[in-house]
Amino acid sequence: MNDSLKVLKIKIYQPQAHYRMPFTYQRRHTYPIPPYSTVIGLLCNLLGIRNNTGDGEPNDDNYLKLKNIKISIAGTFESKTTEYIWFRNLSKENHVSRFGSYANRYVGGHIEHIGGQMPAPTDILNDVRLWIYLYHEEENFLEKIKNSFENPNDRISVLHLGRAEDWIVIEDLKFVELKYRETGGDFKKFFWIPEDLYLPYTENKWNEQYQKIEGIAYRITTFYELQDGIRNFDYVEVKLNSGEVSFCESNSGVLLDEEENSPVFLASLKGV
Repeated sequence: MNDSLKVLKIKIYQPQAHYRMPFTYQRRHTYPIPPYSTVIGLLCNLLGIRNNTGDGEPNDDNYLKLKNIKISIAGTFESKTTEYIWFRNLSKENHVSRFGSYANRYVGGHIEHIGGQMPAPTDILNDVRLWIYLYHEEENFLEKIKNSFENPNDRISVLHLGRAEDWIVIEDLKFVELKYRETGGDFKKFFWIPEDLYLPYTENKWNEQYQKIEGIAYRITTFYELQDGIRNFDYVEVKLNSGEVSFCESNSGVLLDEEENSPVFLASLKGV
């Protein structure tokens, strides 16, 4: 039995980042690591994948291959702070509510922006480090992604993860061999551990093991289609684990990056 798997490993540093929890509004919370859709967005940016029709999915060969990719995401951050920004509403009703009449723009003797406004606290992660692993059955496609990181000639915008201002620094980019190993401990990283885990060459005992793993259960976003200008996402079931995991070969083992001494959880992104 083959006990290794060749993957592309990407280590990323971000001075600041915000990975929006989509169901938070008055206060904008962040995941501690980016969801799969955020990493997919980075890869689409990198490969120059656009949806030129404005509906459905991009008609692009690279995108069709990307849909078969397997992704593992882990990460850490040093601290979390909260920023306050103003959201503005330009409706007449909000303007009158704020200023008393359509013609007035003064509050307390100071002129203000038209419409209504609301402070929005936004949680920000500081000194973020991410470990992203990519696997694809076509190794040439992974080579293309690696080359695009090294020479981002086709990128659509500045490479970022999270908000447009959350730029990235590539600390390491290389192919590594993951090994199937018994492992356990506190790895001091956050992991997305997917219910639909990609574990080739092994007996499928993962479902039983997944139920025993500690973590907060989420349904997080992957790929999306545009429908009337609205993003309609697919979702996968995951657990957000804070670093303490244990696996042995008797209950399926796990892929391990021996250089980092850290498990790798490749998600199959079929979606629901």
